[in-house]
Amino acid sequence: MERVIFYILAFLIIGLALMSITTKKLYRATMYLLFVLVSISGIYFLMEYNFMGAVQLSVYAGGIMVLFIYAVLLTDQIGKPLRDTSWKRKLLAGIISMGAAALSIYAIVTFQGINKTFEPTVTRVEDIGEKLLSYEPGGFVLPFEVISILLLAAMIGAIVIAKAKKLVNQEKN
Repeated sequence: MERVIFYILAFLIIGLALMSITTKKLYRATMYLLFVLVSISGIYFLMEYNFMGAVQLSVYAGGIMVLFIYAVLLTDQIGKPLRDTSWKRKLLAGIISMGAAALSIYAIVTFQGINKTFEPTVTRVEDIGEKLLSYEPGGFVLPFEVISILLLAAMIGAIVIAKAKKLVNQEKN
């Protein structure tokens, strides 16, 4: 049964990812990406990585996708189809994608495994929380703050671009 669920989720991820990059509507592409991220969290839950599945749902599918959708809605491109790309760019993207896929398949096929034996460790949620909020070496407060500033800058940029286009359109009228 788990194998069937895995194949369903894998099919959904591949199909929705392809739909996300081939659609001509920006909002639909964003929504397809949201469903891809939710399906990935389903794979985490299937592997019994419940914490990673919850993080995937809350951070990526929840928080970041809300920011993406909000940024898309702020632009005036929401109802317009995306511009078509040249065949040269499509060919280059296809070659790069095939190269990355070939490299990934090669790495998976030639992987010999880890020769070291590891002792199982118990990681509590409290330990993860302390590490995420730690200022000491190995802590993750600084990367989270840098990412939050980057997301804030992206949101401000989207607002400025949306406002500038509206002002230009008002001046023309």
